[in-house]
Formats: sequence, structure tokens, C-alpha cells
Amino acid sequence: MSQAAKKTIGHRGIDPQGETTYKKTSSSTLKGAIQLGIAHTVGSLTQKPERDVLLQDFEVVESIFFPSEGSNLTPAHHYGDFKFKTYAPVAFRYFRELFGIRPDDYMYSLCNDGLIELSNSGASGSLFYVSSDDEFIIKTVQHKEAEFLQKLLPGYFMNLNQNRRTLLPKFYGLYCVQAGGKNIRIAVMNNLLPNTVRMHSKYDLKGSTYKRRASAKEREKTIPTFKDLDFMQDMQEGLLLEGDKYVALCKTIHRDCLLLQSFKIMDYSFLLAIHNMDQACRDQASEEAIAGTPDTRRPQGQKSLYSTAIESIQAEGGAMASTGSEDETGGIPAWNAKGERLLVYIGIIDILQSYRFVKKLEHSWKALVHDGDTVSVHRPRFYAERFEKFMCNRVFKKMPRKFDLQSEPGRSDARSPGRPVARSPGRLLLSSSLLLPAMQSDRPDLLPRTPAPSGAATAGTPTASLHSNPAAEPSPPNPAHSAGEGSDGPKDQENSAPMRSEVSLH
Repeated sequence: MSQAAKKTIGHRGIDPQGETTYKKTSSSTLKGAIQLGIAHTVGSLTQKPERDVLLQDFEVVESIFFPSEGSNLTPAHHYGDFKFKTYAPVAFRYFRELFGIRPDDYMYSLCNDGLIELSNSGASGSLFYVSSDDEFIIKTVQHKEAEFLQKLLPGYFMNLNQNRRTLLPKFYGLYCVQAGGKNIRIAVMNNLLPNTVRMHSKYDLKGSTYKRRASAKEREKTIPTFKDLDFMQDMQEGLLLEGDKYVALCKTIHRDCLLLQSFKIMDYSFLLAIHNMDQACRDQASEEAIAGTPDTRRPQGQKSLYSTAIESIQAEGGAMASTGSEDETGGIPAWNAKGERLLVYIGIIDILQSYRFVKKLEHSWKALVHDGDTVSVHRPRFYAERFEKFMCNRVFKKMPRKFDLQSEPGRSDARSPGRPVARSPGRLLLSSSLLLPAMQSDRPDLLPRTPAPSGAATAGTPTASLHSNPAAEPSPPNPAHSAGEGSDGPKDQENSAPMRSEVSLH
């Protein structure tokens, strides 16, 4: 086997000159074609009047030919002849406007400067690019994934109208580059992990334990992506969130899981990246001691509405003051068991998987040699319940009410003299009688325990209808709704019809 063949993963490979290729098209050629195509399609779309989105808009595919010598509509270029297709342009224009992205900003971000290829793109065989301003991710997708996304668009449209606060991927465009007899489909999405913030740890979580540990090869990377078993070992007490942020996060996860379940989607992941603020302060102080000059640069926040982690779960994005930080990158403030201040960046990824025959067969085969309820590929309904329970019970915990965040005398933030900072690791004083039950419990208080007021006929029946009032917030997830502790499946929900949540797409 040749060295080049060994480096091929799916359609992604390395050419003899060492450049990344996708379907034998060089990365530089693909980036140039993407930028030319998006600039043309967005520019031409601005000539069309704005109007309501119609059902047939989701099925529209526009195509433009880019000859290398140029034409009346396209400029000359040196990438070779190619055709560029744009799927549902009017619908995606609406999606972008919904998130506050203006056409000129979208085109400037993606087309003004060169796209940056991400080297650590995972084992999927996809190529990933990020825009120079850190706003957008461009990912190559397979034919089945693009086809599935097209089918999802009407439901995705209705969900965004109801719930703009979502951890689901925010799709801003779906395109196809036809070159060399190959179709290369790409999706433009929001960037979850700002490059201006150093991530000290990163996890890909599914709520599964079967072979969910990072490989030895993955661990050799500078910032490896760990998995469920690694998280359970590294952070046995989970991540502590303030009460309002914890409830908002669990509500968002609950709504998103209902939608994914309604589309029979499974095998998605929860991307969790952690920036340790106390560790960053220590590193910065050490670097300044060596360099002799303080670093006064501040990370730049993302501009698009609802694009950051904190904005995806709460209406207010400026709730950073409680951490004593001046960061404006949209991370969710949290603490670990040592009392260290954290910023977490999250999102649900890899949603373009449907539970078809191949996945059913894969689950059946794995279940023969292992506990079927612990493998990642599972029935969509059970997968959603297990996923939600793991995130809201094991990964995130509600901060106990009584705790001491007093700063040490004479200690201040190195970046802001005179500003007190939280205690160093291990000095966040939590009452053990409050902390231990909160950390050990697998059933946090997700629903108010006060009785519903008289006349509230629907208090016990939370629903998430895509045709309901957009301003109405669904109730937080009820632990009784999920499979109970020690349960082997979703049978608890089967016997609790009054608490069942539904998503209506009709």
C-alpha cells in the first residue's frame, strides 16, 4: 500500500505534493471554486425582492457554469472549468436573516479573505474550512447527508421560527461544486469553537459507554477530542452551572432532542470544549514573566446573533460578569469541582444521520456482543432520552445556592489590576452537605416542585409543537420523562403518557 493511500480517509487524501485533496480535487482549487460560487450566488440573490418562503422554495436548485476563461456572468479564473449549484437559495437567505447575517457580511466573511483549512478534522473523511473572521465553518458532506438535509429543511424552517435558541447546527447554505466529473457537496454552518480562545480540553459526547474512549492516536494530538468514558473519569463531579443557565441549557437540549427524535435522527454528538480561565491566567502570567511585557490583546467576539453558546440557550449574552472576566466570546460560565472558573462552548453536531436499515443492522450486531442500551447507535427515541439524561445529569450540574466566591486579599486579575478574581483551584468553598448530593444525584430538580396554580390544565403535559406560539417556552425536561436510574430502556416513559412530549410537524 502506498503512503498516499495510507493517508486517505474516505474521500479525503493527500496528493504527491502534500496538499489535501477531496475526491481528487486539491484543497486550493476547492476553496477557490467555493468562494467564486458563493460570491456569485449571494450577489445575484440580492437582486431578487424579499418575500415569504414558500414550500416549493425548498426544492429549488440553481446552477451556474464557471469556465476558466470567464463568461458574461462569471470572471476568469485558474481553477479549471466547474459548475456551482446552490440549493434552496431563498430559504437559506431567510435562515441567514433570522440569525442577523446580512448578505454583504456573509459574502465578505467567506469570500474576501482566504478560507483556512482545519488540519484536525476528525475521522469522518470530511474537509473543514473556517472563515478568516472565525464566523463560519464550511464542511464537505456526503450525498446522503446533503439529500437528508434537503428533506429536513421544511421542518428545520418551522423549528427556527419557533425556537431560535437552539444547540442544533445553524445551516446557512448548501452548495455543490461539480469538477472533474465529481460532485463535492458543502454545507456552511456556524463556528462553535472560536479560534481566538484556547481550549484546554474537548469532548465528543453521545451518552454511550460502548468503546467511547479516545484512541491512543487521538491522545497524541495537541488538543485531543476525548469521549464519554474519558469525561466520566476526568470530571466525575461534572460541570457546575448557575441555576438559571442550567435550566436554560436543559430546556434547550430537551427541545432539540424532541425535534431530532421526530425526524428519526440518531448518532448525533454533543461537542463540549472547555476554556479554563484560571489556567489561562496562570499561563499568561508565566508568559509575561518570560517576555517582560503584558499582553493586552482581547479576544474578538463573534458577531452573528444566536451564534455563541450563551446566546443559544439564553436571550441575554452578556452574563459574563459573574466570572470576573472580560471575555466576550460567548462561552457559558461554569466551574469544575476544584473551583476553577471555566468557559464552556457547546453544540449538537453530526445530525445528518437517520435511523435507516443499515443503522438498525449495526445496532443489532453490536447488541449481540454487548449491552444494547450502551452502544451509540440506537433507536431514535431511546437515543434522545439517554442523550438528554447524560447531559443534564452527568455532564452538567446545578450550582448549589450557598457558596463562597470571595477573592483572596491582595489578589487581582492580571489583565485588570484591582479586579478581584475567584479563589485558586480547590478554594471554591462549597458546603459539603449541599455539594455532595448535587454532584451524586442523577436526578436534578429540572421541574418546579411547587404545585401548579389552579386552572393550569396543561401544567403536566409539556409539548413542543412547531405550530405553537413562538414565544411560548416549553417546560424543562422532567427526569421522570427519561429512563429511570437503573432502567434498561425507555419503558418508564411508555407508562407515563401524561408526561410525554411530542413534536408536531403537521
